[in-house]
Amino acid sequence: KNAACQVVRFIILDQPHRSKIFVGINTHTTAAIVAQDISINMSAEEVANAFVNHFYQTFDSGVDALAGLYNPQSMLTFEGQQVQGSENIIGKLKAVGTVKHTVKTIDIQPSSSQNSIVIFVTGAIQIGGDNPLHFCEFFHLCSTGPGQYYVHNDVFRLNYGL
Repeated sequence: KNAACQVVRFIILDQPHRSKIFVGINTHTTAAIVAQDISINMSAEEVANAFVNHFYQTFDSGVDALAGLYNPQSMLTFEGQQVQGSENIIGKLKAVGTVKHTVKTIDIQPSSSQNSIVIFVTGAIQIGGDNPLHFCEFFHLCSTGPGQYYVHNDVFRLNYGL
């Protein structure tokens, strides 16, 4: 394993406050999102939106880079098949093949604990260049410290016509 800590960062501009919020993914530890805001704390909505944008952009360009979002306790249910642990989850996601996601909606709620967020995403996914299919995905982000989250639960389903 790489001993160096790699942090991928992107910036959200908080329009009303004109402050920059730095959000990153630490690919060495299980800290999924690191928020470093100079003036304010990030809301659940800001964290979730930053997470969703990063997750799908990264998934579409290189699934291996998602490994830092999961830890050994993380669970993925993909089309009814459950896998646990970062390595197994990344293996399952890689098996899907080349994909392109288009996010349509994001619903966000704080969870029963102050230290977790639930996210429900709907959209379209193109697999291997085929016609897009509708999907929904649920994430449960849990905090490992101030401004740091990992994906504890991830549930993915394709939505077929009924």
